[in-house]
Amino acid sequence: MKNALVWLRRDLRLFDHAAMHHALASAGTVYVAFVFDRAILAPLPPADRRLEFIVDTLTALAAELEAAGGHLIVRHDFAEKAIPELAAELGVEVVFANHDYEPAAVARDTAVARSLRAAGRALRTFKDQVVFERDEVLTQAGQPFSVFTPYKNAWLRKLEADPSVLAPWTVEAGRFAPGRSTLPSLASLGFERTNLHELGIGDGAQLFDAFLERIADYGVARDYPAIKGPSYLSMHLRFGTVSIRHLVRTVMTMSARGATGEGGAAWLSELIWREFYMQILYHHPHVVDGAFKPAYDKIEWETGPGADQLFAAWCEGRTGYALVDAAMLQLNRTGYMHNRLRMVTASFLCKDLGIDWRRGEAYFALHLNDFELASNNGGWQWASSSGCDAQPYFRIFNPVTQSQKFDPEGKFIKRYLPQLAGLSAKEIHLPRNPIVDHDEARKRTLERYQVVKK
Repeated sequence: MKNALVWLRRDLRLFDHAAMHHALASAGTVYVAFVFDRAILAPLPPADRRLEFIVDTLTALAAELEAAGGHLIVRHDFAEKAIPELAAELGVEVVFANHDYEPAAVARDTAVARSLRAAGRALRTFKDQVVFERDEVLTQAGQPFSVFTPYKNAWLRKLEADPSVLAPWTVEAGRFAPGRSTLPSLASLGFERTNLHELGIGDGAQLFDAFLERIADYGVARDYPAIKGPSYLSMHLRFGTVSIRHLVRTVMTMSARGATGEGGAAWLSELIWREFYMQILYHHPHVVDGAFKPAYDKIEWETGPGADQLFAAWCEGRTGYALVDAAMLQLNRTGYMHNRLRMVTASFLCKDLGIDWRRGEAYFALHLNDFELASNNGGWQWASSSGCDAQPYFRIFNPVTQSQKFDPEGKFIKRYLPQLAGLSAKEIHLPRNPIVDHDEARKRTLERYQVVKK
């Protein structure tokens, strides 16, 4: 093979890159490209931290490619059109890319493959963003799992049986096509700067190294939003600036010598949850629009102007429940929300306000820096009890007790609601002009969910 093109999507790195490895091993000259897909960009707001993150990441990646003798080609167009045209322009025989499992991405890749095939070219894709994908972890009956713990156990057994799946894909310089990178500015794409650089998103590799120093405490620390418990790698996982194989391989190696405590197993479990939701989306694409459990689509959610006002109060952090409001303000101001708070705010929307989980899912999708369809959908369906392996419908988070338990001194709350700074650790958790009474809302929710039992 003379020429090949590597099409970057959610794998913005050179290190341990499956498609890049296979292209370099197969072709004499390798081009590398990224497309700002107009179909994806169209619904986004002008100030979108994710776009800024991608632009910054591509700038660093282009420099890395040029140091390796290559360059980065960037297009702003519909990917279904841009990739076949670029392949023809460069005279490449095969386009290499890594798998993407979201329904819209699958449809896009199918269309690109069709166009390439019509021109005598090919699209080859590889597993890269997960350790196990699609049909690689199934029940003994050969069916996809719908409960997490058995899936996790099977996932771990499969990894133990074949640890070679964590081996890194080598990417060596030497056959990248030389040239000058073409990088658009945010403004030329129709977007503007945000407060991204004030948020400490940082370099993925550095964040991981810092996390390893405190991973032993992760199992407990992860539940307290006022302390530095999480890895803060979710955005890097979303856009593939870190390798999932490297993360898992490193933690497994450290755990084997007792260097991570229970925290290492707890964090690995969270990575497995991510893959669990991805295989749910792959096998059950109907979850994009409806409940995993169809019976839950019969629930009658609150609608009308009153519900719209409640939803707006939730979005803007005006519910009267301090922890819920602080969490929503964190999301609106930073694009990040602590995982414990995602559960609390989602439960509050569905089970205190009685509002369709899909409205909350869409709001998170628009605002989360680390938005990933499978995880966002899975998390919201878990909170609303409509998903696979979800919490029982009668389990309803109490926003006050959650606040008292996970932010006992109100440190997180005061960070986003400084007007409450003068309150005591006891007073700060009490509702102020709440838009709903939790006890009454709980009774209505139990009634609302009776349709599921019927």
